[in-house]
Amino acid sequence: MKDKSIKIALVGNPNAGKSTLFNSLTGLRQKTGNFPGVTVDKKFGKLTLEKAGAASVEVMAVDLPGTYSVYPKSADEAVVMDILANPAHPDYPDVVLVVVDGSNLLRNLLLFTQIQDLGLPTVLALNMLDVAQNMNLKVNAVQLAMNLGVPVVNINARTGSGIPQLKEALLHVIEHFEPASPRFFYDTTADYPDLINEVKREYKIDNDYLAMQYVCQHDNFTFVEIPERVKLDGIIEKHQFDKQAFLSAETIGRYEKLRPLVAKVVKSEGEIEQPYWTRLLDRIFLHPVGGYFSFAAVLILVFQAIFAWASYPMDLIDEGTANTIAWVKNVLPEGVLSDLLTDGIMAGIGGVIIFIPQIAILFALVAILEESGYMARVMIIMDKLMRKFGLNGRSVVPLISGVACAVPAIMTTRSINSRYERLLTILVTPLMSCSARLPIYAILIALVVPATKVLGIFNLQGLVLFGLYLLGLIGALASAWVISLFVPRKEPSYFMLEMPSYKLPRWGHVGMSMYESVRSFVLEAGKIIVAISIVLWVLASYGPGDRMDRAEERVTASMTNAAPDQVDAAVASTRLENSYAGSFGHFIEPAIRPLGYDWKIGIALLASFAAREVFVGTMATIYSISGDSEDVLTVKQRLQQEINPETGQPMYNTAVGTSLLMFYVFAMMCMSTIAVVYRETRGWKWPMIQLVYMMALAYVSAFIAYQLLS
Repeated sequence: MKDKSIKIALVGNPNAGKSTLFNSLTGLRQKTGNFPGVTVDKKFGKLTLEKAGAASVEVMAVDLPGTYSVYPKSADEAVVMDILANPAHPDYPDVVLVVVDGSNLLRNLLLFTQIQDLGLPTVLALNMLDVAQNMNLKVNAVQLAMNLGVPVVNINARTGSGIPQLKEALLHVIEHFEPASPRFFYDTTADYPDLINEVKREYKIDNDYLAMQYVCQHDNFTFVEIPERVKLDGIIEKHQFDKQAFLSAETIGRYEKLRPLVAKVVKSEGEIEQPYWTRLLDRIFLHPVGGYFSFAAVLILVFQAIFAWASYPMDLIDEGTANTIAWVKNVLPEGVLSDLLTDGIMAGIGGVIIFIPQIAILFALVAILEESGYMARVMIIMDKLMRKFGLNGRSVVPLISGVACAVPAIMTTRSINSRYERLLTILVTPLMSCSARLPIYAILIALVVPATKVLGIFNLQGLVLFGLYLLGLIGALASAWVISLFVPRKEPSYFMLEMPSYKLPRWGHVGMSMYESVRSFVLEAGKIIVAISIVLWVLASYGPGDRMDRAEERVTASMTNAAPDQVDAAVASTRLENSYAGSFGHFIEPAIRPLGYDWKIGIALLASFAAREVFVGTMATIYSISGDSEDVLTVKQRLQQEINPETGQPMYNTAVGTSLLMFYVFAMMCMSTIAVVYRETRGWKWPMIQLVYMMALAYVSAFIAYQLLS
């Protein structure tokens, strides 16, 4: 076996600590991607297995979606068996690491017994023993290993306790596992021997339970072609197989065997109850009224922190960027390459890095809420409210995830069982204010909202930011209700969720989440912003024919008595207006004039269709080109000094700033989101409906805001 081909699959119930263990094993040596053949996200990373006196082995770990059994109830759960049932799959594991919650062993072992019956090499990681201890439960891992016939290792995924022993167990199984004679925890051949034997013969399968999975799940398997599915349907009909009856009998049969085993290895040392702090905090966070107030308070604190903590590093970055550009302008000789470097590339980079503090703080706080167990409580309290709008509690996860990015948020809707509720959630999730909007909000709020205190403790800018996020949530819920009036429900809805105990966040994981989020923004969004900044610089520096030169001559001739700096500023502005970019801006100006926007804002609107966050970088590029080349100012200062030629007043007043904020709260201006909606809904119908209704909502909202405030 080649070391580079060794793969470990992490499998477990939701909230069993599987992903936490994956992070502990792989650290920063992990990446994200899609499982081959499907669109479900996967995390994979490298880890080194070593044993005393033996050579180390580097293996690849794959974090599979959480599931309660091998029979999926959502699209992401279907990935687990699509891999474990297909040895030809690129992610097929050499060993399966099953992570179980030691405080709820009976339910967690159901999945383990199913994987064991597939005949896969297996190691059992017994996690959350601290939670079990707080519930007055003690688990005997040695006795459990003797009864199950596999290595069982006590671990604490959050602290890293037991990780070295777990690695040794994995290495031992990889090196010494040999397929043994069938030892099924649940014998599937008892009631259907002829069916199982025919499937094994037709598909060259050695394992009885795997053959039964072909019978029960062939429609979910991406590796089974349609003719083979039809053939299996014929075999099922021939043997008069009742799938539902089998699934019920299997579940009951497995639990009948598990109950005495769990009773033997789990001993109660007192009255079994949830940990004290979990019970105490749930009285507050799950209260029918207090739960909503506490959720609102948490969100307010998050957005206060974003503005209060990020303001100083952002100011330093902004001024540092301006000073660096000024220094480069002075050092390099004047010319096209110098202008491209400073006004195109460096201005674009400045529009990216200035928002790193805010994005880092936002993602760190969201990670803390998730790690602590609070997010599960939010889903519970929001379920009743969500149902009034055609959604359910599970819709909260994509909506809250949408605060980070709509693309992965939409992909998380696969955990929603109802197709109807999943579609509604997909259609409204982009209305949640994602991190791409944060740079726009930050610069516009700084322009039109004073940094004053409210009640002596709250920052007014932070409250306005909270209001914008709240407005996005209200817009999402209202849109879901309206859409539900036109899209009929064809299936019942239910909501089940197991709540984890409260835990202190593991700061290493919070830091990892923050690092990955900033890295993703800088490398992915940043590349788009800088690339568009360069393209815009070209479009803004050149124009059709000799239009720019003729316009410059007219301005110079009309300002013979003006000061040189005034002439330079007027020439720069005129050249921009007559450039290719200016021509595009003037073309759409009649359509956006009712919103209070001029042709320069029009250029930024067009550019931000690629990605919303491009707006700020575009404005930085535009105003770097149109301003006085000798006076390098920050983006905020440039916008503050912009004058409306028609009124003689500041261009970015309260009316225009509010109009832009309303536009970007509701606008669908992200090609990646449209692409993922197309992929998830398998057609262009719903992405186009989504694009039209969101753009109409954005235009009308911006129009009303400008007309009321101007």
